[in-house]
Amino acid sequence: MSNHSKLLLDKENIDIWLAFYGEMAEAPLTNMHELLTEPERRQQTRFYFADDRKRYLVTRALVRTVLSRYAAVAPSDWTFSPNAYGRPAIANHCQDAAGLSFNISHTRGLIALAVGRHRELGVDVENLVARDVSIDIADHFFSPVEVAELAGVPRERSQDRFFEYWTFKESYIKARGMGLSLPLDKFSFLFPHERAVRIAIDAELGDDEARWSFWQYRPSAEYLLALCAERLKEKATVVTMRKVIPTVGDEAFETALLKTSETN
Repeated sequence: MSNHSKLLLDKENIDIWLAFYGEMAEAPLTNMHELLTEPERRQQTRFYFADDRKRYLVTRALVRTVLSRYAAVAPSDWTFSPNAYGRPAIANHCQDAAGLSFNISHTRGLIALAVGRHRELGVDVENLVARDVSIDIADHFFSPVEVAELAGVPRERSQDRFFEYWTFKESYIKARGMGLSLPLDKFSFLFPHERAVRIAIDAELGDDEARWSFWQYRPSAEYLLALCAERLKEKATVVTMRKVIPTVGDEAFETALLKTSETN
């Protein structure tokens, strides 16, 4: 696993970087620590659990090293500024950093970073084994049509179907950059068939359903990942995945596409 070459990223391409931090040895972590700013180092020490400290370290190093694959900025030199809802955006004034957009999600054992250019995007990943949720949560947060559909799913499939909804919903609100200020029951995901997905949005949210495309993947049996990005009218989107250890290297990562809105 080794690759540090510069990458071209056109508007029609989205790269997803997967860091399975639970598998990482201690040696690379020292190099990652050198990339953190002093406030980031202080923040890392505030986490009580070792897993949370490791995940925070790898996440920060992942963002910095990956963005440097697309722009002539050293990993330690990236700066970020939050929007009104707390979502970080690139603050560097650099020509090849212009238009770069990114979004991060993490769950137990895995961090996902999606990178695009000149389009909004959001990613969500969930550990299906570590997170055993009560389906009753859907009654409080999902739309009525989603609650009704979930109630009809066989018991052995209900946990998976819950997370199919959850990851799609998280990816959408993250792409909007507004967090949980968007009520989860005001938009719905529908599955016309097992490989397809589409979104229905309440008019009060002031959004256009045709603006967005969605994809869903299973990086391994443990994880479910959803991606939301602004739809391109002129070209189909190409999504590429890589498995990465920050400061060490990366390699191509193949996983099956479960659902998409691009073909329905």
